[in-house]
Amino acid sequence: MTALLIAAGGALGAVLRYLIDHAVQRRSDGGFPYGTLTVNVLGSALLGLLAGLTLDGASGDAVRSLVGIGLCGSLTTYSTFGYETVRLLTDGARRQAVVNVVGTILAGFAAAGAGLLLAAAF
Repeated sequence: MTALLIAAGGALGAVLRYLIDHAVQRRSDGGFPYGTLTVNVLGSALLGLLAGLTLDGASGDAVRSLVGIGLCGSLTTYSTFGYETVRLLTDGARRQAVVNVVGTILAGFAAAGAGLLLAAAF
């Protein structure tokens, strides 16, 4: 049963990642990977919220499997983040590559922290 929940969450997360990334990139200049940054920060916030709810006992194993492992695992993308950072470097956009790394890490931690705080408010 757990594997099915993870698969269902993963399928939803992959589709959401594609749709969100595509929508964000379509509205940007195309050079900076705003779509990947968006899905990674969104996934970090959702995972922070789920972690906070889990710590308080408000979330069980099924929700953790469906949302935490499945949905957040496929919504966020470390491999694309790494690839896009290397692409920026090879294109000579060193400043954007640094902004991508630092911004993704800081925004991800901030989003996860905000998710934890939101869960505590419930």
